[in-house]
Amino acid sequence: MKTPQLGHLSPSSSQPQQILARHGKSFYWASKFLGADLAERAAQLYLFCRYVDDLADGDLPDRQESLEDIRARLDGKHVCAGPEIEAFIKLADKHNIPLSAAAELLDGMLSDQHPTALVDEAELLRYCHSVAGTVGLMMCRVLNCKEPRAESFAIDLGIAMQLTNISRDVLEDAQMDRRYLPSSWVDFTPQQIAEAGVNCQQPVAYAITRLLNLSEQYYASAQLGIRLLPFRSRLSIAIALRVYRQIGWVLKRRNMVWWQGRVMVTAGEKVLLSLRSMADLRPKVVPPHETKLHHHLQGLAGVQPR
Repeated sequence: MKTPQLGHLSPSSSQPQQILARHGKSFYWASKFLGADLAERAAQLYLFCRYVDDLADGDLPDRQESLEDIRARLDGKHVCAGPEIEAFIKLADKHNIPLSAAAELLDGMLSDQHPTALVDEAELLRYCHSVAGTVGLMMCRVLNCKEPRAESFAIDLGIAMQLTNISRDVLEDAQMDRRYLPSSWVDFTPQQIAEAGVNCQQPVAYAITRLLNLSEQYYASAQLGIRLLPFRSRLSIAIALRVYRQIGWVLKRRNMVWWQGRVMVTAGEKVLLSLRSMADLRPKVVPPHETKLHHHLQGLAGVQPR
């Protein structure tokens, strides 16, 4: 996914919440329900994630070297990685964010520096954990969640959202020589998908449907885990979940015409989904996490051993 240039994301030119409002509209809407202090922390985490994502997807000639420097800094090495990274390390230290999660995020970004064509569902899920499940794990710490069980559900929310991202951005990703749809589902090259020829439209649409069905398993799990969060955070995360999930439903409503570009959730839909999110606050016993959802994720940050 192409994103704005790095200069737009410098803390010296914008505050974290301004950046969130400009570049992460769905998350900004949800953050309004967090309260000022938690919203600022969440925006600071978003700033770090957005910075490295824009670096990975940008057109700077030394972007891989810059990502490697950030990865080394997260490992504790004394390299110059920039003020954005130092600000994140301070945030991580203050809120006990595991740097192993941030390092894995960087590994995912580094993997995107080469042409991508995933092979199977296991590789897909491990990639989703690297670039988004890790963000869910870090967000748990930012929101002061003291319930250890919540982290597995937070990882599921990150994975579900990334599966939605991939579904929405199939065409854009293919134009960047990336195909995240596993070849075991659809064996077209990124170049063939980018051309959006008639022969690949329906097979790719079927694979996107399969991707969205997979995301539903992770959304359903994440929705259960919302009740493990501190009460002040629950509504915001419930709204973020429902708004992002809606992207997939809009795709389905448009009959999976992925070749016509990305879909959006309207402001009216966000308001309605926010009201429906109140249902997620009702007291309910949270069942044990479904371990099968993390079958392919063993050894990754925050994943409980089987």
